[in-house]
Amino acid sequence: MHNSTNTTGEAMHPNVIPFTPEGDFYFSKGVQAFQRREFEKAIKWINRSIELSPKQPLYQCQLSVVHTEIGNYHSANQVLMDVLAEFGHEYVDCFYLIANNYAHLGLFHDAMKYAKEYMQKAPNGDFKEEAEQLLTLVDIDEEDDDDEDWAMEEEDELMRYQESAFYHLERQEWEEALPILDDMIRFFPSYFPAKHDYAMALFFYGNQIDAIELEEKWKQQHPSSIHTLCNLSVFYHLAGKPEAANEHIQQLRNVYPIHEQQQLKVAVTLAQVGFYKDAYERFIVLPKSKLRGHLSYYKWFSISAYQRGEPSRALSLWEEGCLRHSSLSQQGGPWDQ
Repeated sequence: MHNSTNTTGEAMHPNVIPFTPEGDFYFSKGVQAFQRREFEKAIKWINRSIELSPKQPLYQCQLSVVHTEIGNYHSANQVLMDVLAEFGHEYVDCFYLIANNYAHLGLFHDAMKYAKEYMQKAPNGDFKEEAEQLLTLVDIDEEDDDDEDWAMEEEDELMRYQESAFYHLERQEWEEALPILDDMIRFFPSYFPAKHDYAMALFFYGNQIDAIELEEKWKQQHPSSIHTLCNLSVFYHLAGKPEAANEHIQQLRNVYPIHEQQQLKVAVTLAQVGFYKDAYERFIVLPKSKLRGHLSYYKWFSISAYQRGEPSRALSLWEEGCLRHSSLSQQGGPWDQ
């Protein structure tokens, strides 16, 4: 009797049944990793289980929980929205989980909307108490006048755009970010950071000349804008125009903003143009607790540390960043820059 062979032509013992793990095998490994708080491994294994069993919404819901645990609330909600879109509304727990993520993002109108929908669909559900507490926390006076309601709705709408744009920009998804930023410029013309983010996305998408022209135009209107200094420093540096780049970089080195977001932008820019010593000095005084949601914080801080001769700190920052932002590992480590 001849031994059978597998698909690669290798001999197999006739009494051995080939083992092809189904989704539940990898899912259980993912849950175990999650319980050990090894979140990067958990995401890896659960994603594998979803690939093998795409029609199992439980796996996707658990993936959303992992994202929530590490503060990736936008990613978590994207997964949950996909579950609702594909499998219908019988997975009512998704409504509470979405509400919880919106609350963390500060989008309280949306949090209330989904928490109420959960309570309507599952008045005695597993998350009943949590949903009631959430509704109490985000309770908004419904007797406010129409103007105040409109203002809050507009603010929430802007925050939704901000979150979506931020998500794509941090992941260097320029093509996806551009239409969102274009809408922000049209719908919220007074929100000037969208203009500069649009120029940045345009530059990295490949339209360098147009991006520089836009930023130079805005520089004439607001010559001291931190956003303009940062963008033109990077644009001219990467376009191979060192004199123009240095003009803006030297100005930027003397700028010390008050707000953490602008402090981070200056630190990231200095690292992007190769001023690693200056960048490192800016990064070490930034409050990490307020910037954990920024992939760029971990990426450029670790690169600056590595370039400054601190490989152990660079590795520690990179590993923490990859744990919190799984897509960071796809951008190459600090030693690859």
